Amino acid sequence: MRDDDTDRPKRAVSHTIGESLDTLSLDEIAERIALLRTEIERLETAKSGKMTAMDRASSIFKL
Repeated sequence: MRDDDTDRPKRAVSHTIGESLDTLSLDEIAERIALLRTEIERLETAKSGKMTAMDRASSIFKL
C-alpha cells in the first residue's frame, strides 16, 4: 500500500469568503482562484440574461 496522496480521495474545492488562507498550498490557492473565476463567469451570464429580459419587458411595457 502506498502512502502518497494519490491513494486519498480528492476533496471537493470550495471557498468561504474571508476565511484564512495561511494554511493553503500554492496549488490549493490556484484551485480556489479557478473556482471563483468560474463562479464570476456564471454570475455575469445570469446578470446578462436578466438584463436582456428586463430590456425586453421595458420595450413591451414601457417601464
